Amino acid sequence: MASVWAKSIANLPVLSVICLLLLCLPPGGGQKKKENLLSEKVDQMMEWSSRRSVVRMNGDKFRRFVKAPPRNYSVIVMFTALQPQRQCSVCRQANEEYQVLANSWRYSSAFSNKLFFTVVDYDEGADVFQQLNMNSAPTFMHFPAKGKPKRADTFDLQRIGFASEQLAKWIADRTDVQIRVFRPPNYSGTIALALLVSLVGGLLYLRRNNLEFIYNKTGWAMAALCVVFAMTSGQMWNHIRGPPYAHKNPQNGQVSYIHGSSQAQFVAESHIILLLNAAITMGMVLLNEAATSKGDVGKRRIICLVGLGLVVFFFSFLLSIFRSKYHGYPYRIHGHT
Repeated sequence: MASVWAKSIANLPVLSVICLLLLCLPPGGGQKKKENLLSEKVDQMMEWSSRRSVVRMNGDKFRRFVKAPPRNYSVIVMFTALQPQRQCSVCRQANEEYQVLANSWRYSSAFSNKLFFTVVDYDEGADVFQQLNMNSAPTFMHFPAKGKPKRADTFDLQRIGFASEQLAKWIADRTDVQIRVFRPPNYSGTIALALLVSLVGGLLYLRRNNLEFIYNKTGWAMAALCVVFAMTSGQMWNHIRGPPYAHKNPQNGQVSYIHGSSQAQFVAESHIILLLNAAITMGMVLLNEAATSKGDVGKRRIICLVGLGLVVFFFSFLLSIFRSKYHGYPYRIHGHT
């Protein structure tokens, strides 16, 4: 019993030292460390953003500044494949729009440390693609300041396109940060219009003594058909939504020219539809010519067969594209008894 008391008394100085050390430690030491770490991350992101509107990230930077807490800022990440060997033309087009949006935010009066734009290239962060189970590029994701990304934090590029204005609207919905897009001046449209007016004016001047071609019905019919083909192929939709020309899967390199959804299309798809409509129209014109002309019967028969072949072949091709986009086709009415 005496030995037990002796050991307890001998341990008293050690316990006293431990208690004194605990009392001397400043309160909230862990919280202070967390705040310092957050401040360092924000300062680093601001420094990078001052150099480039879009911060390039590899796997380590992504995990530290985007995924790991603490973080009180939102991050927009574009996952892409910009290296030439990837041959991703869509990635380059999307990157141009992304740069316009990031510059608009960086040089606006509302710029703050609450939102940053970053990019992860497949060749610099393949581990990030694997971690997120991502098999296509480009892809835009929003990583909120608190919590994990939700389904709506992945931008629906296939349906909406990647125009800067559409991205800005999506960011406003996810972060409440309003970005007014400022595009650099583009005079290509003005120059093209001036050249066209000059060409038409020069042609009229050269033919000023003979303007009968203006009343040529065939010429006006061809011009009208060109406008109809452009409108029915979805060129106006392309102008408004800004979809990619095509889609290339970075994993297997397969290029898709036809969008699999009825809610979207690629630019290449509208070009294909335009050519198909033109071929079908040419077939109908030949059929009409064969039926109304009074030439040789054999020649009319050949024209009829060629026109019929054009209509049947290209309309079947057009119908197969329609079937691939509208998966319920052909439609059926199911009656109830």
